[in-house]
Amino acid sequence: MRAILPSLLAAALLATLSVSHAENSQQDKMKTCNAQAGDKKGDDRKAFMKGCLSAAPAAQEKKLTPQQEKMKTCNASAGDKKGDDRKTFMKGCLSGKS
Repeated sequence: MRAILPSLLAAALLATLSVSHAENSQQDKMKTCNAQAGDKKGDDRKAFMKGCLSAAPAAQEKKLTPQQEKMKTCNASAGDKKGDDRKTFMKGCLSGKS
């Protein structure tokens, strides 16, 4: 029982820190959106804020994983290939054989 208690306390602390970080992130986003909204009023401001607050950060949107980059490159290289021909090409391309 004694060995479990420190683990539970550590887990509770980490959960608290995660929530705190998420709240700060949301607060930062709200500050940024408010600043960008400028002099907008009424429905125009409401629509802007809704879009701004629901938008993903630009850095996360544009950054692709290595697998996504490979898929993008192979898709472009596949061109007009269709059906089994495309499937065979993509399999080879994604595995690095083409």
